[in-house]
Amino acid sequence: MKAVCFSGLRDITVETVPDPEIILPTDAIVRVSSTAICGSDLHLYNGYNPAMKKGDILGHEFMGEVVDIGSAVKKLRIGDRVVVPFNIACGACYFCERQQYSACELSNPNGVESAALLGYPAGGLFGYSHMYGGYAGGQAEYVRVPFADVGPLVVPRDVPDDLLLFLSDILPTGYMAAENCDLRPGATVAIWGAGPVGLMAALSAQLLGAEQVICIDEVPERLELASSRCAAHTINFAECDDVVERIKELTGGRGPDSVIDAVGLEAHGTGLMELYDRTKQALRLQTDRPNALREAIQACRPGGTVSIPGVYAGIIDKMPMGVAFGKGLTFKMGQTHTHKYMRTLLNHVLKGDIDPSFVISHRIGLDGAADAYQAFNDKHDGCTKVVMSPVPA
Repeated sequence: MKAVCFSGLRDITVETVPDPEIILPTDAIVRVSSTAICGSDLHLYNGYNPAMKKGDILGHEFMGEVVDIGSAVKKLRIGDRVVVPFNIACGACYFCERQQYSACELSNPNGVESAALLGYPAGGLFGYSHMYGGYAGGQAEYVRVPFADVGPLVVPRDVPDDLLLFLSDILPTGYMAAENCDLRPGATVAIWGAGPVGLMAALSAQLLGAEQVICIDEVPERLELASSRCAAHTINFAECDDVVERIKELTGGRGPDSVIDAVGLEAHGTGLMELYDRTKQALRLQTDRPNALREAIQACRPGGTVSIPGVYAGIIDKMPMGVAFGKGLTFKMGQTHTHKYMRTLLNHVLKGDIDPSFVISHRIGLDGAADAYQAFNDKHDGCTKVVMSPVPA
């Protein structure tokens, strides 16, 4: 089969690799109909995960048709159309029983590697390095799906892939980010990053009762989508002398009730702090660039909530923890417990409450993956989200 593979720093290739096979009786094989490039994939593309190996198959946003199942699989049938969550969970451990699926204790065979960095083993992820289990990803014609009775969500056949694909990651991620804000009717939310997750968070915040949403970014296409499709007030940070002061102006001087950092470790910024972050990251004196998170903390009103769906990898510097303490802020963050939200969000999609497909700007086959990664990374050609449609041989 064809698969999109990591071949080194900013080096993506499409290779012919062996078809996946059933390994454990709880496995299923899914023939992929649609798969997407996620902003988190760009962290791999840019070399921020040292546990990637040449030839690793990328991708964790995918859906398709079940073509084979293991002997212990009871809830799926061959021919079922499914969306697969990006994280892998056993469904039975301490954390899964509490619906904290991203912390699954049994899905990552390489948990020792992640524990060395995080302190505890992390759950398994599709296509996201050997630190998270070394599982082959979904940017391929076929995928082996472990714990097949736990993760895949069976979806209707008469609904287009574009409406369903993002149940695998960015829609639940945006929704959990908004839910973590503990929103009340009339609330104001400020979101750093108007990429796919930030846009899904904006839609979800409104669904959960927010009255005002403010999106901060510098990419014109993203800001336009935030304004036209999410009814958000937008701030181009590259054209704003002081983002925090501008947000205060928009909130009567008080600040937003909640803030969401949908950017993570590769945040862009302006001025001396941008130069500081880039220099320390380049010298490996810190792993992440937290410019967006610093601004979010400074902007949030006293007693507010800081929600962090943006991926961070390790150590950050120059954090205004005195500000956070002085204002009594609540922090909620982490990998999305995708399984918890998929069915609820499917119902919202089917009822027409949310249409996540508006973020898609490019549709290609697997063979165009290298150019698509570059365009998405460099924010060229109006690229806001890439969906790939594998064509099995």
